[in-house]
Amino acid sequence: MNRPTLLPQLSSLVRRTPVRDGLGVGVAVGFSGLAFGTTAVTSGLSVAQACVLSLLAFTGASQFALVGVVAGGGNLVAGAVGALLLGFRNTLYGLRLGELLDWRGPGRALAAHGVIDETTAVALAQNGRADVRAGFTTTFATLFLLWNTTTLVGAVATESIGDPSTFGLDVVGPATFLALLWPRLREGGRTLVVALLGAAIALAATPLLPPGVPVLLASIAALIALGDGKDDATERSGK
Repeated sequence: MNRPTLLPQLSSLVRRTPVRDGLGVGVAVGFSGLAFGTTAVTSGLSVAQACVLSLLAFTGASQFALVGVVAGGGNLVAGAVGALLLGFRNTLYGLRLGELLDWRGPGRALAAHGVIDETTAVALAQNGRADVRAGFTTTFATLFLLWNTTTLVGAVATESIGDPSTFGLDVVGPATFLALLWPRLREGGRTLVVALLGAAIALAATPLLPPGVPVLLASIAALIALGDGKDDATERSGK
């Protein structure tokens, strides 16, 4: 009786749709950690602080928001509040994924750390609990490993070159954040209106308020999305 070798088993595993999707998303997004490591050190964080932030926070948009506030001269509290506001959506994702994944005990606690945009998107695209778990786990493992590794590489490389602004690396953070937002801005409509109103509020408040506060104030623009969302739901239900 011939036993299957490891290579064919791995090949068969990778060909599974949820695993293939998770690997694709994890690899594509994971290398963005290079930009975060560069931005964090350029903003004044040490290599250790950048790495700990990636390990414990593990949510790119919130991390970029926090170091952006620090780079602008804001205090850590304002940066943390902004990061928490951005990360609140992960709590909503968790409510849905908790039911679909149906893990208990330590597995549930570990999975909670991996509830972000990418893992949620891949998991919700699958059918059946086994595929949902496979998609979530593959995306989480791949992205977590690459994000933290490339954060370390970017931070160490940036620290070693002395003045990052000499190479224009001080604009990597804002450019990456814009790249993350760009696909949603291209949707136009309500999303674009909210983004433009948020930018207008932040720009108007910047000369008057301490660094970091204008970004928090700009979140008021999201109330428009909530109001319109209710209107859309009412229209769809015909009430």
